[in-house]
Amino acid sequence: MTATVLASPSPVSRFFRAVPVVGRVIRDVERDFDAVYYLLTILVTAVVLAVQTWGLPALVLTALALVPVMFILLVILARP
Repeated sequence: MTATVLASPSPVSRFFRAVPVVGRVIRDVERDFDAVYYLLTILVTAVVLAVQTWGLPALVLTALALVPVMFILLVILARP
């Protein structure tokens, strides 16, 4: 018989799970990984609607917010 030890969640994890929208998305992704594709579709749709509403400033702010994400991705890919 194998004993399973459940690790207690960190305070940061508990905080994000307590936020209504973010916590629901996290739990949904844990149950079904295909929910990530729905989340990406929703984010792209939100950016498209923001660009249609506010124009170039919305696109520039979106690109500016994605700079750290791309930097981290490039650092991960460049590691030997």
